[in-house]
Amino acid sequence: MVIGARSGTPEPEGEHVSGPGESDGMEGDSLDGTGTGEDRAETAEDGEEGTTRRPKQRSFWKELPILIGIALILALVIKTFFVQAFSIPSGSMENTLQVGDRVLVDKLTPWFGSEPERGEVVVFRDPGGWLNDEPAQRSDNAFVRGIQDVFSFIGLMPSSDEKDLIKRVIAIGGDTVECQGTGPVKVNGVALDEPYIYPGNTPCGEKPFGPVHVPKGSIWVMGDHRGDSLDSRFHQDQPGGGTVPVDNVVGRAFVVAWPISDWATLPVPATFDQKGLSAAAPFAPPLAGAAAAVPAVWLLRRRRR
Repeated sequence: MVIGARSGTPEPEGEHVSGPGESDGMEGDSLDGTGTGEDRAETAEDGEEGTTRRPKQRSFWKELPILIGIALILALVIKTFFVQAFSIPSGSMENTLQVGDRVLVDKLTPWFGSEPERGEVVVFRDPGGWLNDEPAQRSDNAFVRGIQDVFSFIGLMPSSDEKDLIKRVIAIGGDTVECQGTGPVKVNGVALDEPYIYPGNTPCGEKPFGPVHVPKGSIWVMGDHRGDSLDSRFHQDQPGGGTVPVDNVVGRAFVVAWPISDWATLPVPATFDQKGLSAAAPFAPPLAGAAAAVPAVWLLRRRRR
């Protein structure tokens, strides 16, 4: 009947012809988005289904492996580039460090070209022949060894078979170091007052040496327990003359983290702030005077002109 109205035939009585801009009910329903009664019923059903199909949150147990994985990756990155824990296996650094202490080592600054300074406690890789007779400290229990290997790999535990040493830097590249008789140790002719030495030890520790010139790019290291430390003094017959290449340095130990009872920071002792300790110190005043004289002479000549 609507088709007849559109084709120009007379509209039957009782029927209304849509005027301009109007449409019949079906077309109106489709344009205004409300749809027919049947469509609205389907929409309501869809709405109910949408309500019941909301995304479910993952359970804690499903997210736990992801969280563990992220934590392990972060721990590995921190160990590789920032901080690593090391265990103290011997008494060579007593009383500064005790056997079994865990120290945290800064591995970040060496990445930016920072080199060890006098007085710092550093961890370094065996330059060759220093730990040949040291047995690896491994558990007899296979399960314990596996756990230790995993945690040491990500830096949460020290490695049981690590070939690293920890000593105090006494002299750096360009320095001359020596210890005659019972001491004291001298660096560039300046005697060191070493309050950190193990009580009852002499500075030379019954092993006088030097004078030794430390080559550039190397360090001379000694343990604080001079009577129980196979340090640079005992390796002068090996390549490097007892010095350790800077490239072998893993990082600086800056804090004793465990056990809590031994917690302490590891600052550079004030003894290494003495004037004249630097090998370049005797040349600094003449160089400074020459640098100041150049502009003074130049200004004087200009005035004479």
